[in-house]
Amino acid sequence: MSHQNEIIIKGLTQNNLKNVSLSIPKGKIVVFTGVSGSGKSSIVFDTIAAESQRQMNETYPSFVRGRLPKYEKPHVERIENLSPSVLIDQSRLGGNARSTVGTITDLYASFRVLFSRIGQPFVGTASCFSFNDPKGMCPHCSGMGKVMEVDVESLFDPEATWEDGMVNYGMFQQGSWYWKVYKQSGLFDTKKKWKDFTEKERNLLLYGAYEKNGKILDKHMEGIYNHISRLLLKRDLSDKSDTIKNRANELIKQCECPVCHGKRLNDAVLNCRINGYNIAEMGDMEFVKLREVLDGINDARAVTIIENIENTLTRMIDIGLPYLSMNREATSLSGGEAQRLKLVRHMGSALTGMIYIFDEPSTGMHPRDVYRMTELLKSLRDKGNTVLVVEHDKDVISIADEIIDVGPKAGRDGGQILFQGSYEKLLSTDTLTGMALQKKIPLKEKVRKPKAFLPICNASLHNLKNVSIDIPINVLTVVTGVAGSGKSTLIRDVFANKYADCVVLVDQSPITATGRSTAATYLGFFDEIRKLLARENGVDAALFSFNSKGACPSCKGKGVVVTELVFMDPVVTVCEECEGKRYNKEALSYRYQGKNIVDILNMSAEEAGEFFEGSGNAKIKKQINALKEVGLSYLSLGQPLSTLSGGERQRLKLAKDLNKKGNIYVLDEPTTGLHASDVGKVMKLFDGLVQKGNTVIIIEHNLDVMKQADYIIDIGPDGGSDGGEVVFVGTPQEMVDTSDTITAQYLRKDL
Repeated sequence: MSHQNEIIIKGLTQNNLKNVSLSIPKGKIVVFTGVSGSGKSSIVFDTIAAESQRQMNETYPSFVRGRLPKYEKPHVERIENLSPSVLIDQSRLGGNARSTVGTITDLYASFRVLFSRIGQPFVGTASCFSFNDPKGMCPHCSGMGKVMEVDVESLFDPEATWEDGMVNYGMFQQGSWYWKVYKQSGLFDTKKKWKDFTEKERNLLLYGAYEKNGKILDKHMEGIYNHISRLLLKRDLSDKSDTIKNRANELIKQCECPVCHGKRLNDAVLNCRINGYNIAEMGDMEFVKLREVLDGINDARAVTIIENIENTLTRMIDIGLPYLSMNREATSLSGGEAQRLKLVRHMGSALTGMIYIFDEPSTGMHPRDVYRMTELLKSLRDKGNTVLVVEHDKDVISIADEIIDVGPKAGRDGGQILFQGSYEKLLSTDTLTGMALQKKIPLKEKVRKPKAFLPICNASLHNLKNVSIDIPINVLTVVTGVAGSGKSTLIRDVFANKYADCVVLVDQSPITATGRSTAATYLGFFDEIRKLLARENGVDAALFSFNSKGACPSCKGKGVVVTELVFMDPVVTVCEECEGKRYNKEALSYRYQGKNIVDILNMSAEEAGEFFEGSGNAKIKKQINALKEVGLSYLSLGQPLSTLSGGERQRLKLAKDLNKKGNIYVLDEPTTGLHASDVGKVMKLFDGLVQKGNTVIIIEHNLDVMKQADYIIDIGPDGGSDGGEVVFVGTPQEMVDTSDTITAQYLRKDL
């Protein structure tokens, strides 16, 4: 094999990698395996992807470079034979309330052109069909499809009269100035209950007129609705107090725009049709139905554009997203769905010789759909590309041409290449990955019998078809079903909302925190560590904060210094004074049991557990134990939260909420990013939560998790409009014995 056919890496010491050298074959599917935190991502993302992007960016003129993302040079002696790379990760799709699946994939742009060419009656150019353009948007809601309204229901106590103070709003409380003005107006009966008011009387009180927007009868009485609307809706609240903002959140609700009914566009645009459908109606169709509608359009002017649209739709359907529609809001997509959408963009590309890099592409996929993903990976390879995949899923690992296993464990105990070779050979090794892949987990034999249930009645949100179901408490329930079947809608949106006062929702959304937040600050034990150091040395605890007195004077506690070079890339250098430690000399001179604050923050949870064993500080020990219990023993106490993966964030949130009693924990795919050998540990943890009297509900596709449930609820039968029904409830054994759902078939196969 000539060396041109391999990516050669020599002397790699990025993050926890221990001077690694390796050759990665090009033109193959190479899967990187190993426990979370072993160093896989350091090789694939922080080294190969970063260096490839960095060198690509250097080929552009400085004017363009200034507008491109910046990549640090990896800690490596040399890398040879890199190709340009495309990174397809799980970061949620950016965007705001105006971003939809159609705008992100550019499908909607193609439809705008289509309607401007052949839609009847003719409206104008493509921009007229955009809900983000003044020419196309609904004037009432500015193209949002939703408006903010004062929630009249929550304002009034139906059983109270004006004398009793029927209005639930400070300015109109009994005895207030406004209360007296309205009482003396003589426009309504002050001894009548709100529920007995006629529509005319209600309008007088709400709008000061006989109807909304009518002529106001008394200049001192503008109407309660108008008053609150003027104060809370028609002004910027960003500089107002939290009390006012919270009150606004209680009194104002988002509802469908009364003019366009959520369609976002103005009447002229909505009247323009092709074969009887307007652009908003096509935008609401699931992709399978949309493709059928396009097949029925016969117009010579539209042949090429329809062909392009249909190619994209077919890719979406093939990749397992047939249930999406163009109007689906981008913010409502899961990490796995977002990743598959990004992939569609690259599938039509004619480029070859590229490196495609995937971060756990099986995330959020039902076992039925994983093979679709693996077929895609193969087709990218067969076009002459190199495909690098970081993955824990057995079905994806098994299609690799070559596997590189990193380990042996996580953090400091990882960072070495343990194995490189075929899937068959990996199975006969004694690495954690090799052993986990061989292990068959049996069905749970002794399941807990649910004694009590919490009902959901007639749920019909999104694609749920009037679902009524009893959710068992004090047992471990797994809710499953193919992607898009409605399981998250049922559990996260309906159930968790209905029982919000006792549900702890632990999902993978980013932890809203600053760039300076760490595991120790998030779990709230950093203060305790600082107090220990302060007490030991008789100094102020603020000295041990890099945001306060302890900060290095040169870099202000950031650890790096950024030098702006006008039209060239800014140079980020490690601060010379503190050598990246963030603290000043005084803070670093104090020690606790022989270690200073930086040494302590650099410890993994595992090491810190032993270190603080004799400290007598219960809070530190409890939180460090929680980190270890959720499988984050390799995380260092000072690691910035911004560097955690979705699965790690979820487990960190779980650690924060661990030791509560009588709670209902709802977890959304908690095995994301977990090595097979850790899935068992996390399931043990969930089992322990149930033992303590909690309820655990897991939304999950992982078959090993289903096998260890007390109770399974399967939603289906398929995704999108073919989903939204409960197709099975019962124990894992009953599912295997009696059910014929898609999930049941795969569960049987896995035994």
